[in-house]
Amino acid sequence: MYVSNLSLHDFRSYTELVLALDPGVIAFVGHNGQGKTNIVEAVAYLGTFTSHRVASDAALVRHGTGGAVIRAKAVRDGRETLVELEIVAGRANRARLNRAPVSRTRDVMGIVRSVVFAPEDLELVKGDPQARRRFLDDLVVLLTPRLAGVRSEYDKILRQRGALLKSAGAARRRGGGPDLTTLDVWDGHLAAAGAELIAARIELVQRLRPHVARAYEEVSAGQEEAVLGYRCALLAVDGEGEAGPDDEAALTDVPALTERLVAAMARLRTKELERGVSLVGPHRDDLVLTLGGLPVRGYASHGESWSFALALRLASYEVLRDDGGSPVLILDDVFAELDTRRRTRLAAMVADAEQVLITAAVPEDVPDQLEGARFTVAGGEVTRE
Repeated sequence: MYVSNLSLHDFRSYTELVLALDPGVIAFVGHNGQGKTNIVEAVAYLGTFTSHRVASDAALVRHGTGGAVIRAKAVRDGRETLVELEIVAGRANRARLNRAPVSRTRDVMGIVRSVVFAPEDLELVKGDPQARRRFLDDLVVLLTPRLAGVRSEYDKILRQRGALLKSAGAARRRGGGPDLTTLDVWDGHLAAAGAELIAARIELVQRLRPHVARAYEEVSAGQEEAVLGYRCALLAVDGEGEAGPDDEAALTDVPALTERLVAAMARLRTKELERGVSLVGPHRDDLVLTLGGLPVRGYASHGESWSFALALRLASYEVLRDDGGSPVLILDDVFAELDTRRRTRLAAMVADAEQVLITAAVPEDVPDQLEGARFTVAGGEVTRE
């Protein structure tokens, strides 16, 4: 799959931008702050409705305007599909498919698929679990768009249950006897949505695992073995640790997993009321990264951390390609961060992708192996060389 046309209206720094794009390698070159990353961010946003740069959609809308529009024509197996997404600050997005409105915006998810590697990805390795959970969930949504609704519903239930825990806990501390019947209902809803997310994550980790090991070996010249694991808060409640092969199989049985989550919430009821937070569920889990048997976070060098982050994104690309069609590969200001050896290895690994979008501050940051179309980005203008 590749994007043949991209149009932006009031998106980030662009009032209007229309680009015709080719398959193969495309580089957007310009100094920092000129708007080159805004272009690839728009392409990536169409896949999961999330940005790799900011948490809030409000930042995507050009200052002083009411909304932004992204239009992209995707070509897959010779067939063209036009996707249009309107981002309205503070309100739900609106979408059109081949110029016809769709009732649910998630119906256009997965049409434009992409994998983004950016400097922020170092947080996948060195940062908090939240970044790794988001990495898994974004990829899960690309593979199974309906899970976007499950993910959104889980977050909503989690907030509502948290508010109820705080109010019930406060009532208990005042000596009252709060009615916990409603909390029992929320337990069931949270467990049902949470079980779907955990099962999808576990299945994804299993698919990623061999690709991560292979990609890390290629990027780093086989220095250590890169391994993925999944730390499930439910297992900690049950007195177990990180999920092993037998645990992973059990954690993909959604009905049984739902029952286990409900039971765990019941056991943790007193602690949750005291703290006012939900203590079990996918929001407490983590993707475990190890290198040579040691945790990457805290033990890996800067270069090893970059290699592992690269391996995670390259593995994502392979999983999506195995699922049916190459996604657009976006390398956002990556090569400037890599040493010569890793730069050369990465260029060789991505050269055969159907479409690669690169951003770079100077032409020299684009490896010679990645020849293709070049656009200069300066002063809000995008010019093809």
